[in-house]
Amino acid sequence: MSLAPENLPATAGTTLPACLRHWADTDGDRPALTFADFATDRAGRRKTLTWRQLQDRVDGVAGALSVRPGDRVAVLCPQSADYVVGFLGAITAGAIAVPLFDPGLPGHAGRLAAVLTDCSPAAVVTTAAAEDAVREFLVGLPGGEHVAVVAVDQPAEGPAWPAPAAAPEDVAYLQYTSGSTRTPAGVVLTHENVLANVRQAVHGLGIDPAGSTVSWLPLFHDMGLVLGLITPLAMGMRSVLMDPLAFIERPVRWLELLSDHKGSWSAAPNFAFHYSATRVREEDRARLRLDRVAAIVNGAEPINPGVLDRFHAAFADSGYTPDKTRPAYGLAEATVFVTTGPGVPPRVTTFDRAALGAGVARQADDGLKLVACGVPVGQHVALVDPETGVALEDGSVGEIWVHGPNVGTGYWQKPLESTETFGARLTGDHPGLPEWPWLRTGDLGVRYDGEVYIAGRIKDLLIVDGRNHYPQDVEATAASADHDIRPGSVASFAVEGTDTEAAVIVAEHRGHSELTTEDERALAASIRRLVSDAHGLSLRDVVLVPAGLVPRTSSGKIARSACRDRYLAGDYGKALVR
Repeated sequence: MSLAPENLPATAGTTLPACLRHWADTDGDRPALTFADFATDRAGRRKTLTWRQLQDRVDGVAGALSVRPGDRVAVLCPQSADYVVGFLGAITAGAIAVPLFDPGLPGHAGRLAAVLTDCSPAAVVTTAAAEDAVREFLVGLPGGEHVAVVAVDQPAEGPAWPAPAAAPEDVAYLQYTSGSTRTPAGVVLTHENVLANVRQAVHGLGIDPAGSTVSWLPLFHDMGLVLGLITPLAMGMRSVLMDPLAFIERPVRWLELLSDHKGSWSAAPNFAFHYSATRVREEDRARLRLDRVAAIVNGAEPINPGVLDRFHAAFADSGYTPDKTRPAYGLAEATVFVTTGPGVPPRVTTFDRAALGAGVARQADDGLKLVACGVPVGQHVALVDPETGVALEDGSVGEIWVHGPNVGTGYWQKPLESTETFGARLTGDHPGLPEWPWLRTGDLGVRYDGEVYIAGRIKDLLIVDGRNHYPQDVEATAASADHDIRPGSVASFAVEGTDTEAAVIVAEHRGHSELTTEDERALAASIRRLVSDAHGLSLRDVVLVPAGLVPRTSSGKIARSACRDRYLAGDYGKALVR
């Protein structure tokens, strides 16, 4: 499905600085950005910038950056209004922004070092409070002592000459992927790519620019950046932001901010729906006005139908209705949004497991429940045989390939990987579809009854005894064995067996320290039995571990390959002997 560009809604300009300049010139006194600061005030002290104030602060940072067109400027700010100022200041100065995070973010120092080494920034923007930690971190990197550091809340006087005006085809920023199995790669995104994706998402979701966006998602991730910063900038919407930690501490804060703004839009991964449904108290739910919410996009990780049911039931009396939940699919290589659901309750279809494993979608009374993720808007999506490059008929499981103006131009300074991922060609007859270039997503999916369903990652597929099993399906079955197995904290993967590959489960358990050896063996046996009954899959090993030991990507997804590496290295005890 495609849609002519002229039928998509217009953005305020053809580049990000042009969008900001438009709103500052035409509606300068209107609120542009509000940050709810829960770190200094438990009630969330609101700090608001108007469009003109935002433009003035961005110009101040741009003037303090001595950079040339094409230089990279890394954004190492904590989540705040300063982050928005630093990101836009880097781009306004003519540089390529690299949205990252300050070195104080726990558990991410290795990733930060790898990304900074990969993109070689000429400068870094941060805050005065984080500046010393940033300088100390940079000294430990090759050439880091020569990187200029600018505090966005205290910018010094810079060069007087104006930066050259950006063109739509210029690179706006590098969006680094989570890197669960490889060194993080920076997706090269132009102004044209990004603003095309905004137009696609606004049309597909039916976003009303009169509303507000509300987000706790990290601004260094694609969904958080596009929802919390770029879409409101392009469409003139008010952006309301909070820190991810403030959400983790009290998820009701996110829902309260949504209640405070009529016509509010948000997005969150599946775990946030589960977390909110289980952690928000009844007395807090009674105060919420979720009838004021336009929609919440559910994306960035597999969507669990049971979680959606719990969320909808938990907040029904708060005015939230199922049609407000919009399942979506996307990835950083396509800016973010690829398919989006319509304004109706999420559609859940039960597929026959064996048939799906054989590559065919067939409805069944019992099997794997998948949530429809809608349709593409303004871009093409094809389901393709990954071995032959042949586009498949509807109802066949294949790799999801994407073609559209929102697809990035490649990975930063990685020509071979760029050609392999962004330059795929279809073979054979493919009426109505371009031959190339196609983005290979690495995701398996199926188009069924007009909508796209996501089955899993190709590299994560469990192939045991010649049969395909989708790991998230096996993991959900294992998690059902005990209420203390943490939802979304189970990894399943394949290891080499004697004659064929064998499957392993590693599951986090909340009460692991209290489990006796006998308890652990009984629970492992229960997991084996459940997985055998549901999937016909015999597990080689079941490992129960304390909370926090199943590795994740920086976006919170289960890193199955990393978990497999830890297992084989003996980090969970001696492998293959239980």
